[in-house]
Amino acid sequence: MLNRLVLCSSVLVFACGSQQTATPGAPPTADPVAKTPTSPPAPTTVEPVAKKELPAPPKQPSFAEPYRATANKIIKAALADKGTWKKLAYLSDRIGHRLSGSKGMEKAVKWTADTMKADGHVVRTQKVMVPHWVRGIEQASITAPIKKPMRILTLGGSVGTARRGLRGEVVVVTSFKDLVAKKAKVKGRIVLYNVAMPKYHPEHGAGYGKTVAYRWAGPSQAAKLGAVGVLMRSVTARSLNSPHTGSLGYTKGIKKIPAAAVTVEDAALIARLAKTGPVKVRLRLGARTLPDKPSANVIGELRGRDKPDEIVLIGAHLDSWDVGTGAHDDGAGCAIMMQAITLLKQLKLQPRRTIRVVLFTNEENGGRGSKAYFKEHAAEIPKHVAAMEADTGSFTPYGFRVAVADKTKQNAAVAKMAEILALLKPINATRARAGYGGADIRLLTKAGVLGLGLDMDGSKYFDYHHTHADTLDKVDPKQLVQNLATVAVAAYILAEMPGRILPPAAVNKSADKP
Repeated sequence: MLNRLVLCSSVLVFACGSQQTATPGAPPTADPVAKTPTSPPAPTTVEPVAKKELPAPPKQPSFAEPYRATANKIIKAALADKGTWKKLAYLSDRIGHRLSGSKGMEKAVKWTADTMKADGHVVRTQKVMVPHWVRGIEQASITAPIKKPMRILTLGGSVGTARRGLRGEVVVVTSFKDLVAKKAKVKGRIVLYNVAMPKYHPEHGAGYGKTVAYRWAGPSQAAKLGAVGVLMRSVTARSLNSPHTGSLGYTKGIKKIPAAAVTVEDAALIARLAKTGPVKVRLRLGARTLPDKPSANVIGELRGRDKPDEIVLIGAHLDSWDVGTGAHDDGAGCAIMMQAITLLKQLKLQPRRTIRVVLFTNEENGGRGSKAYFKEHAAEIPKHVAAMEADTGSFTPYGFRVAVADKTKQNAAVAKMAEILALLKPINATRARAGYGGADIRLLTKAGVLGLGLDMDGSKYFDYHHTHADTLDKVDPKQLVQNLATVAVAAYILAEMPGRILPPAAVNKSADKP
């Protein structure tokens, strides 16, 4: 009996031992102990019993599968669409830049409202009072140890200099910590924030968020230590001597000092010169802030057939900076959203819920459009099934970033969106991932509405962002209609599906203080 057990054990070790020590995913290796027998092992009274493999449970069909034919129909029509480009071309070339309070913005509000009405939609405007900041004259130069003019753009919201300009020695800093370390040198001087934006990374995206804080908070942080002016290295990883503007935020109670963006090239030059001795510059800015002016959010709707009071919001911001023509930022987003409901109407696809286009005013330098929308529609917040935003230009679409306030529901929401986006396989816009929805839908997302940010290749966006180079020629017509297809398919299914991805958000009782 003992001999039979020993024999059985030997057979089992031979049969199973090398399998137990294998590393998952590693290539098979020779077993250092077991040897290949020259003849089959002797029979035993205990024969190994093969395990019966249970059949895999049947894969549950996606809830989005019934919409495949409709999605294909939308994609085909979108890829042949000419209306999106036509809308963007008019907005970019005929109206041009659209800073809040400007004549261009007034024209844009009227034109987008009239255009959506002409397309057969229910349209209204929502009045919003917006800041009216004017750029004025801009001059800058290095005066010592060399003489060189510099290309600059005043930061949005900055105060101007005295008429004769500002002259001073430059203190170069590379971080807020560096600023504090050099505080003894800052008083009475001009601070240059020479903070390089990290290069675009395929997984982590652009490094904008890591550097924009210096543009926003840098002037007040420098003023707190006695600085008289600020120069900001443009927030971009790639430059062809183009300055990039953008908003600053003054801290209440701290003196407002003038601030401007310089090119990456000039920031690097000043930093090199400063290593060998003092660098002096002259700065003259004519910026000023005038009284607030009336503007408007433009709202257009494709009304739902069964549940018209439930809303899938798709939005972009209509305003732009007063340089370039705002083609990527955010004319493309506006054209895509406007045409999405027009395309569905042309295809005679009326979903059960309302798809509401909102073209927000004042995203760039105040965010008052999104705040006004949130406040006015406070009681309607639970009826918002989703809020979608496009504000990263128009490049190859990947899918959507999914923003959820309740993080315990994040994974489930991403999974549901992934099922919808699987229908966009023909254009490879199938990616759903957790991420930021967008500035204009932030308050809705925070209140519990499903937030969706149109996700796309971001490797070039910040090359043009807030510059004179943000013009129509930088937009690829093919990528524009691919984004149209992505938005139209997702918006239609979210508005048509029987249920919703997230439960209704609570009514916001403090909408006056969003």
